[in-house]
Amino acid sequence: MNAFTFDAIKTRPVAVIGAGTLGRRIALMFCSRGGEARVYDPDTTQAQAAVDYVAHTLPGVITRRGTGALGRAVAHDDLATAVRDAWLVVEAVPERLDIKIPLWGQIDGAAPADAVLATNSSSYASRLMNERIADQTRFLNMHFYMPPTANAVDLMSDGQTSRELIDSLLAILPEFGVLPFEAKKESTGFIFNRIWAAIKRESLAVVAEGVATPDDVDGMFKANWHMPFGPLQMMDDVGLDVVLDIENHYAAENPHLPEGPRRLLHEYVDTGRLGRKSGAGFYDYGA
Repeated sequence: MNAFTFDAIKTRPVAVIGAGTLGRRIALMFCSRGGEARVYDPDTTQAQAAVDYVAHTLPGVITRRGTGALGRAVAHDDLATAVRDAWLVVEAVPERLDIKIPLWGQIDGAAPADAVLATNSSSYASRLMNERIADQTRFLNMHFYMPPTANAVDLMSDGQTSRELIDSLLAILPEFGVLPFEAKKESTGFIFNRIWAAIKRESLAVVAEGVATPDDVDGMFKANWHMPFGPLQMMDDVGLDVVLDIENHYAAENPHLPEGPRRLLHEYVDTGRLGRKSGAGFYDYGA
């Protein structure tokens, strides 16, 4: 794909595939410059909930940032319609290659030939899911954290991604209020997530071993680092099922990792305590 500018793409939509916790937040950021984000999810209730989240949250994001314009999110129940004319397609579905690989084959067949194709996967390199993409120079990892409050974005090549495409994304993504950082070589966990994984894993281990409660861990984290949330609270926000999927992937790659953190996560996930989205995780959130 050729280099592009904000002016060149501002009349074209972004398609976000997956309307979960991160999918809706990604759509939010791409609506913050007046554009359209199309949200596709096979669960139409979930897709509409994502659109409602964007409509409710977007004015505050623009006000806090002091720049931008009100865009809109639109729910779609047809993948081909969602990606039509898009300049960028971001996939944010569960961390399972058996879902991602065939999905990318469908997206590649329906998206415009010049569209950037990006996976939001937090633990899988795009190289592992590109086998059904014809032009792999337009594919990469574009991993978001938790916008609009955690606005860093990892960019990482699938091994063939166009250098020009990556340079263009480094220049254009700040227009949407997100800050891109490039992993210069393939790295499981990218940059920040490798560091965060160690903090997260040890926090889980301390609780799993009965050394401290989630309140203790989070309380010390907030007291010492002056942060509004601790690591267990942040995991609740992401979803403990998602955290477990990620930890299982790390463990498959490195079998020497301790099992205690994953056992603790299983105890919560197996009883339906998935975090904030289910009303309870390490903490209770009510209805």
